[in-house]
Amino acid sequence: MDSFEGMHQLFIEKHLSGRSGERKGRLMRGHRYAEKLWLEQVWWPLLGNFDNLHPEYEVYDWNRKSVFLDFAYITPFGRFGIECDGFQTHVKDMDREKFSYSLNRDTFLTGLGWRMLHFSVDDIKHQPEVCRTLLQLALGPHLIRGVHAGTTSLIEKELLAFAWRLGRPVRSKDVCDEWRLDFRTAQKLLRALTDKGWLRPLAGGKTIRYYELKEDSLRFLL
Repeated sequence: MDSFEGMHQLFIEKHLSGRSGERKGRLMRGHRYAEKLWLEQVWWPLLGNFDNLHPEYEVYDWNRKSVFLDFAYITPFGRFGIECDGFQTHVKDMDREKFSYSLNRDTFLTGLGWRMLHFSVDDIKHQPEVCRTLLQLALGPHLIRGVHAGTTSLIEKELLAFAWRLGRPVRSKDVCDEWRLDFRTAQKLLRALTDKGWLRPLAGGKTIRYYELKEDSLRFLL
């Protein structure tokens, strides 16, 4: 039952069993082709589980009007609202009032601490690798900061987030420049993260000069 289809069925059944009324009805009506495709093409290949993910999640706007996000990813390190936007329903059929409301809703939720992420259905279908890359970029630094304090120190978490933002292999000099550390301390930190499985050393002549984040770092973080 660990295939996507089996785990997706369990995921939806779990949320249906915990809901009633309109919240349950919205999940039955709203979780359709695009939402399932996003889970299959983007979320599942990247994370391999549905932990902390909530489909058709109810939130309220500034007028206390109930609205539903396609997905909410709620964790100790942040709340993410995720929308799968089809051109027909979200753009072509949208009038000026609906367009303004959509922008205002996102701004309102951002003000409340949500991080809103939008994916087009066309990209989910035809360029899922782009969607995975963008999702990984959006979640990565926050997942790093959410690592259990007993395994990774604060400065190590910040160093990993820095390496993520850098977008290339990190050097001891980069760490020195960012935090004004001495070279030996920077090397020690990078080696410690290598020993913990976060980084991969890259040979540069006789010495190791560069370190890169491992490809499976998101799975490791979770």
